[in-house]
Amino acid sequence: MARILLGVSGGIAAYKALELVRLATAAGHAVRAIQTPASTRFVGTASFAALTGAPVLIEEFERDPMRGAFPGQSAPDHDPLSHLQLVANADVFAVAPASANTIAKLATGLADNLLTSAALAATCPLLVAPAMNDAMWRHPATQANIATLRARGATVLQPGVGRLASRGEAGPGRLPEPAGVLEAIETLLAGAPAAAAGQPHLVGLRVLVTAGGTREPIDAVRFVGNRSSGRMGFALAQRAAQLGGAVTVVAANIALPRDERVTYVDVETAAQLQEACAASFERCDILLMAAAIADFRPARSFSGKLKKAADERMRVDLERTPDILAGLAGRRRADQTLVGFAAEHGEGAIERGREKLARKRVDAVVVNDIARADIGFESADNEVTILTATGETHVARASKADVARVVLDAVIAMRARVGSPDPAA
Repeated sequence: MARILLGVSGGIAAYKALELVRLATAAGHAVRAIQTPASTRFVGTASFAALTGAPVLIEEFERDPMRGAFPGQSAPDHDPLSHLQLVANADVFAVAPASANTIAKLATGLADNLLTSAALAATCPLLVAPAMNDAMWRHPATQANIATLRARGATVLQPGVGRLASRGEAGPGRLPEPAGVLEAIETLLAGAPAAAAGQPHLVGLRVLVTAGGTREPIDAVRFVGNRSSGRMGFALAQRAAQLGGAVTVVAANIALPRDERVTYVDVETAAQLQEACAASFERCDILLMAAAIADFRPARSFSGKLKKAADERMRVDLERTPDILAGLAGRRRADQTLVGFAAEHGEGAIERGREKLARKRVDAVVVNDIARADIGFESADNEVTILTATGETHVARASKADVARVVLDAVIAMRARVGSPDPAA
């Protein structure tokens, strides 16, 4: 079991950190807690000490009776600096809840309390679970700080959506549920040994996934769209997160449960999806283009609702949408891996997939046959063929989670063959 250093910053969500400690210790993990002075206004140190079985520290120069050791660990024979010894002994440092103020300090390297000093000295994985007012979460400064932390390799969870501390307020900003935070911690812990042992992983890599189907408006009510549920894209994102990647999903019209380890950007149209991809593409290492993007959109969209014509016919002129994947491939870095997805119909699917592989200048194309009713759109299963320049791999009908596993194994193998650097090495 692991040694978890928990940093608790100020906010009403600090009470949920007690449940996180209870779950972690019940799972066999050893936990030490650091609190900011502000957090003690919400939860006292005695509560964390009782659950962890270890003293709780607040001040940088406060003496630690356990001299930086975790429960079950032998203490050193001297009094080390607590912010150095605690993180030296920790397998992971989780800040939960992380207030907007603490996130800003972590992003800028400010070390003005024990929690932020420990974070600056930490060489173990860092996990941040934000909790704040929805306006503070949405503020550009907070979003920039989150992006900075993720770019440095920190795992930043998405906050929950719902009722917030202030009466009548709701939105994004809730601390993720403690069980979900612990699951993310354990996933991060599993990824670190895999990287150290040379096993397949995505630790230190940024993965951009598109999922779902775009809707191109005809008027305020009607649209041109498709039947994509987003299940394949979400399965890819979940597997990439399990492998330790920092995952962003551009989600087009998807009503599915979301993974707290993944960042989601919701869009509706092809133009919005293109804009969201353009904003994240430069920073990503792997692109998985699983969304079903409309090839055509109405040349003109009406703001109101069109009335029925006298002859009961409606004429809608369509125009092509941009080829988003080809456009991204045209400005790719040499160390990026790009994977397209092709929903083909019937005979000749593989040949059409190979044509797309060459035309779009990507590393792989995943082809599935939407002529079959038992796989593909709106189904829990899929059957695909992964095409690369050197061959093809057929994946027999399986759950989309299993297909995602094979696709990402292929991506990792491709990157290894071309000698992409291992960021965890």
